Amino acid sequence: MPTIQQVAEAFSSHQFRETYEFLHPQVEWTLVGAARLEGTEQVQAACEQSLGQLERTTTQFLRFKTVVGPDAVAIDTVAKYVDARWNTSFVRSCDIYEFAQGYLTTITTYTAAIEPEDLP
Repeated sequence: MPTIQQVAEAFSSHQFRETYEFLHPQVEWTLVGAARLEGTEQVQAACEQSLGQLERTTTQFLRFKTVVGPDAVAIDTVAKYVDARWNTSFVRSCDIYEFAQGYLTTITTYTAAIEPEDLP
């Protein structure tokens, strides 16, 4: 069984399918300012939609900082996305993952598009 750090890092790096078996049935994912998803069905549907969009995109993580506690993981990232038309965007995000008995129970995601000159 992977550690909570490994589950969180897989989720933050868009390897969603590797995390599905560790989602608590009543998992909640809050995308701050955008949506609140409840239950594995809604969370997995959002993940699959994201994976579909990412199929035509190259992702490069310019920052991937993980902080681990006994039952929570926080990951701060900066990602560069290049789509099939060579459009480039940069996104900074912070994901906070909470676990209980090895299951991912709560995800809180903060994201913001940033300009290249604002890169850390």
